[in-house]
Amino acid sequence: MTAEQMADGGDRTAWEAVPGADQGPPPRNLDAIDRDILRILQTDGRASIRSVAERVHVSRANAYARINRLIDDGVIRGFSARVNHERAGHGASAYITLKIVQNSWRTVRKQLQALPGAAHIALVSGDFDVLLLVHTPDNRTLRELVLTRLQAIPEVLSTRTLLVFEETDLDPDPAR
Repeated sequence: MTAEQMADGGDRTAWEAVPGADQGPPPRNLDAIDRDILRILQTDGRASIRSVAERVHVSRANAYARINRLIDDGVIRGFSARVNHERAGHGASAYITLKIVQNSWRTVRKQLQALPGAAHIALVSGDFDVLLLVHTPDNRTLRELVLTRLQAIPEVLSTRTLLVFEETDLDPDPAR
């Protein structure tokens, strides 16, 4: 038992005792029905409980309970629309790699989350530390974002911008 657990009276679970463990409880095993439900909802987040239940061959109550459990367990983080960024007025997209000061990830992550157009942020291993995907209206806005906003973050040591010429979202249902 860690000192933190003892100070809390030993009531904390293992994932709560790990510094920065904000992911929730440990992953749970999904059965075939759970995986089918996830596949259906990834393809159509607006699918009704009834249609999900019919497609996975369970009662509506069972489907409802399973979906709520997947949400409560953090397996399903939310529901959203897949956006065509170009048609939505964001014609310039780029992956930006960042090298950051060691142990500054949490500080940098908060600042990157506040950037307009930031779509995905990942702490990675390799030649750089962070991979950031951004969507902006045009190259001028992208340039300003990189040169004015990103490079002004004190913990950012360097950046490299990779323009996206074309992108394709992978459909979770290959049959479509």
